[in-house]
Amino acid sequence: MKRIVVAAVVSMLAMGTALAQDACETKAVGKDGKALSGAAKTSFMKKCMADACSTKAVGSDGKPLHGAAKTSFMKKCEKGA
Repeated sequence: MKRIVVAAVVSMLAMGTALAQDACETKAVGKDGKALSGAAKTSFMKKCMADACSTKAVGSDGKPLHGAAKTSFMKKCEKGA
């Protein structure tokens, strides 16, 4: 039973990351209303994904992750794995 719950949580996180990336893509618009490109888009996407992932960095006990656990989670989340 525990394995099923863990698998479900991992699946939801992966799906959430994909949805967050799509949401970030749609928000990547400059002040003039045109889509960002190049370094501006890369910078925006990195910040947007970090913001989206930081809200999901929660342990199984419901408390926010800290230290190495948070670093590991953030790397995986931002990469989309």
